[in-house]
Amino acid sequence: MKLKNKLEMNTLSIGSWVTIGHQSIIEIMATAGFDWLVIDMEHSAITLDKAQGLITAIQSKNMAALVRVGSNDELIIKQIMDAGADGVVVPMINSKDDAIKAVKSVHYPPEGNRGVGLARAQNYGIGFDKYKEWLKRDSIIIAQIEHKDAVENISEIISVKGIDGVIIGPYDMSASFGIPGELDNPILLNAIKRVENVCKGSNFTLGYHIIKPNHTEVQEKVELGYSFIGFSLDFFFLGEKARDEMKELING
Repeated sequence: MKLKNKLEMNTLSIGSWVTIGHQSIIEIMATAGFDWLVIDMEHSAITLDKAQGLITAIQSKNMAALVRVGSNDELIIKQIMDAGADGVVVPMINSKDDAIKAVKSVHYPPEGNRGVGLARAQNYGIGFDKYKEWLKRDSIIIAQIEHKDAVENISEIISVKGIDGVIIGPYDMSASFGIPGELDNPILLNAIKRVENVCKGSNFTLGYHIIKPNHTEVQEKVELGYSFIGFSLDFFFLGEKARDEMKELING
């Protein structure tokens, strides 16, 4: 089933985050069975030209290629979509207007205001009509909920046509409340609970990025009704395994 369909049906999908800009990382992570991978251009050194190669590698492994852009910027979003991404994860969607801006940046007129270019997505000029159809039917926009204003406006955000799901960013959200990194603080937990309740009440796709590579945390989120789950990221999978095995070796 396509990721777009899973999002529409609020069916569980599990992916992960890519911050190391090398094709080998994609090929290794593809062996794990993820539904999608997010190329992180907000908190990594991955550039646009590198991102296009990673998008191609992800799609060649029958996974959806999403890109977390650095900001809700129509130029950046246009460039990433022209590079052939299946969709975008847009940070700091704090209001209905922010959500509308993201949707308009992905879509051509009359639905949006994206400028028309001919690149990989449009098969370098010979597939524009086919791409227009695909864009309306299958493109994906995930709004990142990571600020106290977004919590306050969550009902309006998920009402915007074209937003396929939301994903909670707990670290930035905690910072917006003045409690950076305090993930167990009741203030943050109450805010997250509000987002959960609103999304579940509307049967809207709710996502969360679990940082540590711990499958029990994934199971806990699934039981809470999350259906779009980012399971850790490339360097944590690599680093945690190396540290754990060396610890066992040294202490054993």
